[in-house]
Amino acid sequence: MNASLKITKIGNSAGVVLPKELLAKLRAGVGDTLYVSETPEGIRITAADPAFEAKMALAEQIMREDRDILRVLAK
Repeated sequence: MNASLKITKIGNSAGVVLPKELLAKLRAGVGDTLYVSETPEGIRITAADPAFEAKMALAEQIMREDRDILRVLAK
């Protein structure tokens, strides 16, 4: 999806209006928090916290690598 967004004045700040199609792709809505991060490719906007995603990826890796130990501990 390619879209151009216009920056508008909102009080003393600036903002952009996100089309509902973009909100649907982000799985976000009014009141949700969006996260902005800088990448080598440019700016990335996500509905998920990048720090949380990194922690979850590490947890999944540990669970894969130590599956047998975790099964024993769960008994």
